[in-house]
Amino acid sequence: MALLTRDAILKAEDIHTEKVDVPEWGGEVLVRGLSGRQRDEFEGSLVEHRGRRAVMNTANMRAKLVAWSVVDEEGKRLFTNGDVPELGEHSAAAVNRIYGVAARLSGLSDEDVDEMVADFGKTGGDSSSSPSRNGSTGQSKKS
Repeated sequence: MALLTRDAILKAEDIHTEKVDVPEWGGEVLVRGLSGRQRDEFEGSLVEHRGRRAVMNTANMRAKLVAWSVVDEEGKRLFTNGDVPELGEHSAAAVNRIYGVAARLSGLSDEDVDEMVADFGKTGGDSSSSPSRNGSTGQSKKS
């Protein structure tokens, strides 16, 4: 295997999309994996600030990842963060199916989530560092 150059890495189209059949909703959705920055932002969105304390809140986590990952044919998000509560009220089977594909495409495993929650508990929820929340959507590559 060849040694990659800086330019080759920066030009790589490495974020993939996949169609997912959602019979509960009567069709298909296009799911895109997150970029590294988007994954950090998604993980940061699971941190909730309560006064001076920061706590991990994984409530509606699957719907959050669905909202971040379901895109239109141009690669733009279909849902906003404000749509998460309503998405969370839909079929658990449908949401979980999409979540599974989005997690796989984003390199996010159940073990990663467990580790994130455990690591957060070890740090005591120090709120001195806050996650970036610029809401960028990155580029997509259809596979």
